[in-house]
Amino acid sequence: MFESITTSLKSALSVLGRGGKLTEANVRDGLAQVKRALLEADVHYDVATGFIKRVTEQALGEQVLKSLRPDQQIVGIVHQELVNLMGPTDNSLHLRRDSLNRIMMCGLQGSGKTTTCGKLARMLKESGHKAMLVAADLQRPAAIEQLKVIGAQLGVPVYSEPPQGTTPLKVCTNALAAAKQAGDISVIIFDTAGRLHVDADLMQELELIDRKVQPDQILLVCDAMTGQDAVNSAKAFNDALELDGVILTKLDGDTRGGAALSVREVTGVPIKFIGVGEQLDRLEPFHADRMAGRILGMGDVVTLFERAQQAVSQEEVESAQKKMAAGKFSLEDFRTQMQWIRRLGSLKDIMKMIPGVGGMMDQLPEMADPEKDMGRIEAIISSMTKEERLNPDRIDRSRRHRIARGSGTDPADVSRILKDFGAMSGMMQKMSGLGMMDRMKAMSQLGQAGMFNPGANLKQQKERSKRGPADQKLADEKRKKARKESKKQKKRNR
Repeated sequence: MFESITTSLKSALSVLGRGGKLTEANVRDGLAQVKRALLEADVHYDVATGFIKRVTEQALGEQVLKSLRPDQQIVGIVHQELVNLMGPTDNSLHLRRDSLNRIMMCGLQGSGKTTTCGKLARMLKESGHKAMLVAADLQRPAAIEQLKVIGAQLGVPVYSEPPQGTTPLKVCTNALAAAKQAGDISVIIFDTAGRLHVDADLMQELELIDRKVQPDQILLVCDAMTGQDAVNSAKAFNDALELDGVILTKLDGDTRGGAALSVREVTGVPIKFIGVGEQLDRLEPFHADRMAGRILGMGDVVTLFERAQQAVSQEEVESAQKKMAAGKFSLEDFRTQMQWIRRLGSLKDIMKMIPGVGGMMDQLPEMADPEKDMGRIEAIISSMTKEERLNPDRIDRSRRHRIARGSGTDPADVSRILKDFGAMSGMMQKMSGLGMMDRMKAMSQLGQAGMFNPGANLKQQKERSKRGPADQKLADEKRKKARKESKKQKKRNR
């Protein structure tokens, strides 16, 4: 998410922190690069120009230029202006508990509108609402069936009619009557028709539905990857319907970020939610301050913790902590925790949410695909028997070769994971009694190990392939010695 704009902005802002006294001239040069980075990210020209003007007025103030760290103050100004640009935040749907709430979803074909209807229904169901989905998109043949499948997955009722002999307006009015008759429906979500582009027929159809159904919220679903097109279509829909909010989809695949930075400024309509994956649980409330932190490479720990709370139960966490404290943390438990991490989403996205780690990934090309490296580690652990996962000390040379064959890896990879785990398990035991801040420091130490730095494993593989037989023999002897030391340390810990 936002890789390209993050890299460009960090590069532009680094010009201001290379030492020496900041002057009006080099501040203007640095901010000119910031503007170029915004335009390359497909930010609307007027938005980028206004943004730089506001930042420049503050950055050239005497209080900033004569401060102890003016470069950091300017980064702080850029961060706050990004927050102002995308905010204020309003991700509430303003639902009433005593009446039927009506949400009308609109957008162009291909924006992910139907899937987003399902994601929203899931979110509402989890918050205690009984939702009904309405298949009013008669333009796309598969839309009705797709919504039925989504509804079945969620356990949410779907109202639909055969597309022949009916109209979207009739479907919506009949669905509204059915929801009222059911009595227990608190929110009805209309999945309206889309087009490949904004046209008069589409707007006329949506305006008729708007007048007849009288929705409490009209939400526009925009494909963030279309950049300027997403912003232009948002403006057109808002002019016709007076939108209450925007949902940006496919943000996990958008490396530029132009739509997220432009849509609020151009339309005046708040971004309420963002789609960060295809799964039905990949819809997040939008927070301007958190997004600004991600864009500047500062991480987003709050969202990461929220994801973790949703993905992993308190009972699972407490059970893992007890095992760590008792020194019983095994490879079986480690594999379980890797599966927890997968529930949070893309590993690359997760690492970018941790302050400092995102920048480290940019500097290490070998960490370009941590998902693949983590998959290799999981494959190795899964190729072990349960007894081996619980007692890794029993894994001898013949077992290592068997595990390597089963996971499609090299025996040296298996040895390295066992070595890394031996070093890690002692640290995990110490961490179980630490507070949150001390635990974060310990995690940064663990980051030096290959198991938590998959890229380091890849680098070691490349170095090993370059060694001659003598070098390889020496490296093997060092590994054996380290393994013996690890076993001695483990016995002492017991």
